[in-house]
Amino acid sequence: MASTPSVETVATGGDRLKLIGAAVLLLAGLVAYYVLGTQALWLRVIALLVLVAAAVAVFLSAEPGKQLIAYGQDSVKETKKVVWPTRKEAMQMTGYVFAFVVVMALFLFLTDKTLEWVLYDLILGWKR
Repeated sequence: MASTPSVETVATGGDRLKLIGAAVLLLAGLVAYYVLGTQALWLRVIALLVLVAAAVAVFLSAEPGKQLIAYGQDSVKETKKVVWPTRKEAMQMTGYVFAFVVVMALFLFLTDKTLEWVLYDLILGWKR
């Protein structure tokens, strides 16, 4: 039996209104920036920033915003659990990568030159 995938939607009408309000505030910020085109630049930028900040605040008060904050907090917790390599280990692994790149570059160069020699000199007879 195939199970249907679950889709998360905004649960309450209040959350829908908050998300719509955040979108309206964001759009109002953009509109205000262009409507105030004849005003000083600092006034336009302040109007834009204030309305964008209000949109972010409204979004973060809704359930999706709270979930986003919780996700960020969980990500920070997980990052703190990571065992980072010591400087010596990092330098060794970097050296291994560089050595592998050099060996691979040499291999590809030799393969290319060998195929060039076989195709152009032996098979086609094009001597340079």
